[in-house]
Amino acid sequence: MTKSNSRESSYSIDPIFLDRWSPRAFTGEVIAEADLLTVLEAAHWAPSASNQQPWRFIYALKGSDDWDKFVDLLVEGNQEWAKNASALLFVVSREFNGEFSEGRKSYTHSFDAGAAWGHFALQAKFSGFYAHGMGGIKHDQIRATFAIPEGYRVEAAIAFGRLADKSVLSEHNQEREFPSQRKPLADVAFKGKFVAN
Repeated sequence: MTKSNSRESSYSIDPIFLDRWSPRAFTGEVIAEADLLTVLEAAHWAPSASNQQPWRFIYALKGSDDWDKFVDLLVEGNQEWAKNASALLFVVSREFNGEFSEGRKSYTHSFDAGAAWGHFALQAKFSGFYAHGMGGIKHDQIRATFAIPEGYRVEAAIAFGRLADKSVLSEHNQEREFPSQRKPLADVAFKGKFVAN
């Protein structure tokens, strides 16, 4: 059992898994591009089926010419707080296997992109930052804005930055600003059978 960050695991794990969470309160400070690229370096070392590495990251740093465009591609509820991040990223996955696959679609492209996101989130925490993944994005507009061709899937967005006090958030988001708990392990891991719950 491990206790950290107002969380408790059933089995003994490294505290980094409990300390990592997805805040909405960011300082809004401008950061060096190298800070973000360091975290992306970890993300791109994620495991992937047949080493296809289907993940792609499109990013903008706060203060750059592209910043407002990236913020506008989030749904309104996420724009409210994510505009204070230091970087925004869109995660895209390549749906087809590589040149020797005879054009077959990859069954695991989204799974692999999720692994890269997990690496990103952990490295962010190791590096003194936080990351918040978002499904609330304008998928079709992102595809059009960046001329993303068929064969790629727009997966999600990530807000990245340093943690701020929750007082920077709206009252509604202040109420939601805490490390969330997890279901009991027995609700998601089943020995020898599947349970639909």
